[in-house]
Amino acid sequence: QVQLVESGGGSVQAGGSRKLSCVFSGYTVSRRCMAWFRQYPGSERVGIASIYVDVGGVRTETDYIDAVKGRFTISLNNAKDTVELQMNSLKYDDTAMYYCAAKSSCDYIVWWKRPFDEYDLWGQGTQVTVSS
Repeated sequence: QVQLVESGGGSVQAGGSRKLSCVFSGYTVSRRCMAWFRQYPGSERVGIASIYVDVGGVRTETDYIDAVKGRFTISLNNAKDTVELQMNSLKYDDTAMYYCAAKSSCDYIVWWKRPFDEYDLWGQGTQVTVSS
C-alpha cells in the first residue's frame, strides 16, 4: 500500500520561502512520476510541479506551470523516499492547500506529454498561507 505524507506547510510572509516535503512508502517502482498540486477553496486541484525519475538514474526531468516557474523547485530523493517542493518568492496567490501525488503506473512518454494527468495516489495535503 502506497502512502504519501506531506509536511512543511504553515504561514509565511510574501517574498519569503517555504519547503514542503512528502515522505512516501510502498512506492516501489522503477520509474517514478510524482507531482505537487494545489487547491484553492472551491476550486479543482491544479498541478504545479512534476518530476519524472528513472530510479536507475538514467533520466530525471521536471515540469512546472508558468505561475511557479523560476520560483518553485521540485526534487526527488530516492534514497530518502522523499519528494520536496522548495518555494521561493512566495506571493499571496500561492496561498492554497498543497498535495503530493504519484502515479501507480508511470510511463515517460505519457508523463512528457501530460505531466499533470492520471495521478491516482494522494497525500492528505498541507496548507500554505502567504500573508501580504
